Amino acid sequence: MSATTIPQLPLRAVPFRVPTARLALRSVSPSAGAVGLDGAWWPRSRDLTSELTALADVLDPLWGRITRIAVNPRNWPILPPRFYVNGHVVKVGWFASELDPHQITLLSYTAGRWDLLVIPPETDTPAAARLMAAASENTGVPMTASALMTAAGEDGDGSSTGRHRRSAVGM
Repeated sequence: MSATTIPQLPLRAVPFRVPTARLALRSVSPSAGAVGLDGAWWPRSRDLTSELTALADVLDPLWGRITRIAVNPRNWPILPPRFYVNGHVVKVGWFASELDPHQITLLSYTAGRWDLLVIPPETDTPAAARLMAAASENTGVPMTASALMTAAGEDGDGSSTGRHRRSAVGM
């Protein structure tokens, strides 16, 4: 019998894909009780469809399939009713008075609910880093998203109100 040789195909470099969502999450899983925020999300733009797609793409493998997302419409010019990610539909609900304007709520049938601080895309990098750290730390008194933004000296559009942010967020 003769051996058949299979030609070697050249190796192909597959680039590493850096997650597009900028996130800081608590190190412990979400739980009932006075936890406050489960972390922070710093979107790159106010295009909710593309930003939510990137966010769900990262969180689906971590938290289970995200099925619903609730946002406050104050900071988003266009609100899609739904979008597709990883082959499934994620429904978007908007709540003007019921939901903090600096918060997003994500729901999953398998793992529950998560509340994330939404840092405005226009926020400068040092301020966003401080907010992400403050929202994802496991110590301190739980704060709402707006209370954290106010304590950090951010006025909601990414610009500083002039307060000393370092001491405000405990860093």
